Amino acid sequence: MLAPLLSALAVFAAIPDASATHPFTVHDLLAMDRLSDPQPSPDGRRVAYVQSRTDLEANRRRADLWLVGLDGTAPRRLTAHPSGSDSSPTWSRDGRSVFFLSSRSGSSQVWRIGVDGGEAEQVTTLPLDVGAYVLAPDGRRLVVALDVFVDCPDLACTTKRLDETRARKATGRLYDQLFVRHWDTWSDGRRSHLFVVPIAGGAAVDLMKGLAADAPTKPFGGSDELAVSPDSSTLVFTAKDGGSAEAWSTNSDLFAVALNGSGQPRRITTNPAADSQPRFSPDGKTLAWLAQRRPGYESDRFYIMVRTWPAGPERTLAERWDRSASSLAFTPDGHELVVTAEDVGEQPVFLVDVARGDARKLVATGVMKSAVAAGGFVVFTRETLKKPAELWAVRHDGGGLTPLTHANDARVATMSMGEPTPFSFAGANGDKVHGFIVKPAGIEPGRKYPVALLIHGGPQGSFNNEFHYRWNPQTYAGAGFAAVTIDFHGSTGYGQAFTDAIQGDWGGKPLDDLERGLAAALAQSPYMDGDRVCALGASFGGYMINWIAGARPDRFRCLVAHDGNLDERAAYFATEELWFPEHDHEGTPWDNPAGYEKHNPLSLVKQWKTPMLVVHGGQDFRVVDTEGLSTFTALQRRGIPSKLLYFPDENHWVLKPANSILWHDTVLDWLRQWTSAQASQPAARAQP
Repeated sequence: MLAPLLSALAVFAAIPDASATHPFTVHDLLAMDRLSDPQPSPDGRRVAYVQSRTDLEANRRRADLWLVGLDGTAPRRLTAHPSGSDSSPTWSRDGRSVFFLSSRSGSSQVWRIGVDGGEAEQVTTLPLDVGAYVLAPDGRRLVVALDVFVDCPDLACTTKRLDETRARKATGRLYDQLFVRHWDTWSDGRRSHLFVVPIAGGAAVDLMKGLAADAPTKPFGGSDELAVSPDSSTLVFTAKDGGSAEAWSTNSDLFAVALNGSGQPRRITTNPAADSQPRFSPDGKTLAWLAQRRPGYESDRFYIMVRTWPAGPERTLAERWDRSASSLAFTPDGHELVVTAEDVGEQPVFLVDVARGDARKLVATGVMKSAVAAGGFVVFTRETLKKPAELWAVRHDGGGLTPLTHANDARVATMSMGEPTPFSFAGANGDKVHGFIVKPAGIEPGRKYPVALLIHGGPQGSFNNEFHYRWNPQTYAGAGFAAVTIDFHGSTGYGQAFTDAIQGDWGGKPLDDLERGLAAALAQSPYMDGDRVCALGASFGGYMINWIAGARPDRFRCLVAHDGNLDERAAYFATEELWFPEHDHEGTPWDNPAGYEKHNPLSLVKQWKTPMLVVHGGQDFRVVDTEGLSTFTALQRRGIPSKLLYFPDENHWVLKPANSILWHDTVLDWLRQWTSAQASQPAARAQP
């Protein structure tokens, strides 16, 4: 029976009074301003960036553009519009205006606003939404991404076909190849193609004629996959061929095309694995990009590649640097690349010498994103387990590390948060494994606290020193729990061999690490009550919860499984990106059935007895909702205390503010119920 979990009044409860100190809650999490995408001005004196906040009434987040001096002075809002969100700032060539994407007209289009005042003006009035864009260095043309039918000769053809589809009474769709759906969207036959649009006016010209491919790549590609040469003659972009193997291939390549639309795009990389993030040096003589080497493996190391433009030989920078680059940008002199990469629970900023290939750490602590060069400085967002992202700058020599913004400082000062401590221990095979312990907020001497063991997804991922907006340890610390995170074998940031170690061993070394890590955390933390521990996880973490339920049925007071697989074999046939299970389970279910049954939670359901909360999103096409429903069915049929929280409008993540509040309140209530002094393991209630 569906129970009313929260009233509308509770869902939209007021954010706590900023004048009073209080333990951190989900309301504080949602109240944070989120800063991203710093873009330095051409003269290097100012930075444009995106700042978003929760609109509780509209049940969404809305974003505006802001400006701040490179010395941290005079932050001010540049755009504000009640009916739309603004993002993707790009400076004009003369530095007098900023281009941006906005939905304020009812459609996502490119706009422009002067930095010294005035109203924003709409630059593009295309009949389709602009998904991403870049401005050519000459300031005269835009490259925009539009979803079109590739056999259409113009945009009018695509809009007409969409109108005809909407007018049809029949709703059926006919497919002859995968993807049928991807992430949270059903395929309708369109591809993201790149068009060049004159800013002064004129027709949009398709630069990808003849390519049945998406650029940027879907579902998460953006403008970072596009680069225009400094002389504005050539566009280099990342695309993944849309052939019959698209659903089980990770191969993407770089293509080059004349920006005037006079020729066909040509493939400029032949690597059978992924190539992405092209970057031109400021003088246009060097092209850099990121490349993986193993086909079919989405978590392979990203190497840094360079070549003399346009036809020089490829070479790898920092070959022996055992870290996977996540972003890169040239310094103004072109001699170095600004790179971010995960590293032992942090994501530092590195500088990589283009000539020698040396990598040196510039900023070590915290998770840094969107790092770009500005004159003699590097600008980036920086966050930690106790502080949401703000803009920072540092000199190229590593000195002068300075915060540029303080958007959340006053708010954070009113909150009581748990103190995070990194720790390490001997995990599976005696390997050194790392994690974080976050103490309960306002911890009192001599008191024992229940424990929340958080298990990250991926599995090739990490619980870094990061202010997460879905799985933030501080929400548990604020509720009176000690939070423990463990980067088990398979996690990223510890070298490629450590990441690779999970292949074919989902329920082996990772579970061993989680057990050893929890024991190590308890041994060094006398305030933790080892008898009152609940385990929680999403995605792979949800799978691991289902595996733990059968493999370790007596260890935990309760479990929370969010978007996790119950049956690995069945899940293969329902998911979309087939390269992932084929790599991690070492083949297809028909060629290697043992790989799918080796650590399959379904095989241990008879051993289940731990109370479990199951959470799933109806728009999750990565881990389909039938996996969550199946888990709940097994729990109910076995007579195990259980609840199902189902979000019909959420994908693999819970994104809507009201749903986030409901999620956190439901999860924490479940943890409190089963870690209270009166609760006990209800093994006797399990039925055959």
